[in-house]
Amino acid sequence: MKILLVDDEVELVSAMAERLSLRGMDADWTDSGEKALAMAKTCRYDLAVLDMKMPKLSGLELKHKLTTLCPDMKFIFLSGHGSESDFKAGCAEATCYLIKPVRLEELIAKIDEAGR
Repeated sequence: MKILLVDDEVELVSAMAERLSLRGMDADWTDSGEKALAMAKTCRYDLAVLDMKMPKLSGLELKHKLTTLCPDMKFIFLSGHGSESDFKAGCAEATCYLIKPVRLEELIAKIDEAGR
């Protein structure tokens, strides 16, 4: 499974990608929705892990744009300070919605679930 991680917190998303890679998962990362869209045009991703709150393009907006490019892509949303409305929207539009800081084991379990 090819995974795309998108979060405006560079240290978090790069570390997450590295930790997933050490566990044998194929994960690319970026810190913006615009870059994620460019990456999705050149590479086929099975799953995207998106931060809900990002500048310029929110996780929800990015999800809608990625779905146009990759209709079969699955999604997991992350948020460090989400509201109840974000939670409801994220749950309705993704495989799951996780609160940061996310335990790596929990994220891996959710990735595995989404891949089934």
